[in-house]
Amino acid sequence: MSLNELWEASSAPYHPIVSKESQFAVGFTLLLTTLILTGLFGLNRSFVNITLLGLPASLAFGFGAVFMICAVGVYV
Repeated sequence: MSLNELWEASSAPYHPIVSKESQFAVGFTLLLTTLILTGLFGLNRSFVNITLLGLPASLAFGFGAVFMICAVGVYV
């Protein structure tokens, strides 16, 4: 297979899982979920709640922050 044929075969368009129009809604939902989970974790701290509330809250904050940054036009 030549390089030209390989280039033509890989020309399928990229479609992201979350479209550009829905990034704000997804980011806002994730950040709201973070606020709720963090509040629940602050009310009752235990080792079990670290895995049940703390870990999902930190993941939701990380992904939510990136989606909100991309939704308002600051690309990372």
